[in-house]
Amino acid sequence: MIRPCHFVLALSFVAVACREVPEATSPSRLLADAQSQPSSHNPTWWDKYLFLSQNGPMSGGARAASTTFWPNVDVSNECGPQSETYVTLNPRGPQQLTAGSNEIFRLPMRAFFSSDGGSSWGGVDVPLPPPLSGTNDTRFGSDPTLAFDTQGSVFYGFIVVFFSAAFNTPSNGVGINGTEMAVARSSDGGSTWPLLTEFSFEGGENHFNDKPMITVDQSQASPFRDNVYVAWDAAIGGSTGGGIRVGRSADHGASFATNRADNPSGPGRSIGAVPFVGPDGTLYVAWNDFSTNVIAFNRSFDGGVTWGAQRTIALKVIPFDIGIPAEAVRRALVYPACDTDRSRGAHRGRLYCSWMDLNAVGNTTILLASSDDAGASWSTPPAVVGQPAAGHDRFNQWLSVDPASGDATLSYYDATGFTTDIFLSRSTDGGLTWLPDVRVTTQSSNEHDCSGLFPCSSINYGNQQGDYEGLVTFRGVSHPIWTDSRRNTERAGDPTCGRGRGIMEEVFTASVKN
Repeated sequence: MIRPCHFVLALSFVAVACREVPEATSPSRLLADAQSQPSSHNPTWWDKYLFLSQNGPMSGGARAASTTFWPNVDVSNECGPQSETYVTLNPRGPQQLTAGSNEIFRLPMRAFFSSDGGSSWGGVDVPLPPPLSGTNDTRFGSDPTLAFDTQGSVFYGFIVVFFSAAFNTPSNGVGINGTEMAVARSSDGGSTWPLLTEFSFEGGENHFNDKPMITVDQSQASPFRDNVYVAWDAAIGGSTGGGIRVGRSADHGASFATNRADNPSGPGRSIGAVPFVGPDGTLYVAWNDFSTNVIAFNRSFDGGVTWGAQRTIALKVIPFDIGIPAEAVRRALVYPACDTDRSRGAHRGRLYCSWMDLNAVGNTTILLASSDDAGASWSTPPAVVGQPAAGHDRFNQWLSVDPASGDATLSYYDATGFTTDIFLSRSTDGGLTWLPDVRVTTQSSNEHDCSGLFPCSSINYGNQQGDYEGLVTFRGVSHPIWTDSRRNTERAGDPTCGRGRGIMEEVFTASVKN
């Protein structure tokens, strides 16, 4: 992820891990920290590049199988750290799920696939485009996002980052010499990825495509059915200047046309764009506009060809990110996670958007706003999701509306100090009230305690849990996916595990029935 910052080259794997984190911070100090800009840590893929440039890519890439910590499933089950997980489900056959994650110590993206409703998984690499000519001799993928169409094809979006050791100096963009968007397509649920489409290349130093999210129009009555949409921020100098871009494809991902969804005359200080589609085919995009400190929004009635005036969903407290104990080095990012009710229920067509913000006592919580008029107006004040306990932080949320029932479900990390668990909150009445929160993880993660030691040599603190986790809900079953460090000390020192780094952070999931 790009941060609105100068790059701190000392923030390497080792240097970050040696920084202690306080046990508690006052609300006023947290607020001051959250509202101070710029932020001062690196993108996940910069941390990835540091490892690759110093060590070369870790071996791997073979087809792999999951392992079970029932009812939790370790989807990745491989050496080295993963983060920023995402999951999607085939509406034609809900037993088929496909997921993805960052591979922090390896070049390609990783895809995971299940044909039994998430009980077991396989894993494969997603192909990368070839390196560019000349000095661009290193490239890798980052920031996974996935979606199915109504025909059973699944699309995997990510950014491709081009680097060269010859460009590794602070004065010329700290090694970056181009990024582009990529979308891979699979017709077998993610076991193979024969089609890869590249678009929106940004060349030269200090230009970035960052944090894409993908969706497909699955509405049966939509004139844009099966259109593929990708939204991201095109950054110049650290998440500024380029604004919110949207790529649209009407040929099943073979090609993409791109335009801008935010105010083209604005400063473009935005991140965390998420596209979502209503039952009539209206395309919506929401994002964090941290220059005006709002969750921003726009809509298109013609399949993403044109956009209206930028709107505001809600004001917020935290402009960009915040250092909480459980995510003190990486810092927890503010971004919207949104969805629409496409069911035949009472709230059909309702839009929902969620985000993290600071509450009155200095903890992060998840908020939700809704709209029944296609985003022209939004509920206020935003609702607090679930039943957060006093002193707990919540972050890295995702939102999914069940297209069968219309129930709105959110997943998120719930943290007590350094300890994190994944929870679900569900509303059956359009977000008015919430059923009791459900703990999903059977074992907590604590990235600050390895058998009583800190720092943990097996944790990549520049990466931590990354900036987001995923969730998909269908016919009363929720499938959250997350970064989990319960196995972080396993196989440490094992030479077959990539210079003895061990298992580290893994991709976990579960299937939770209502």
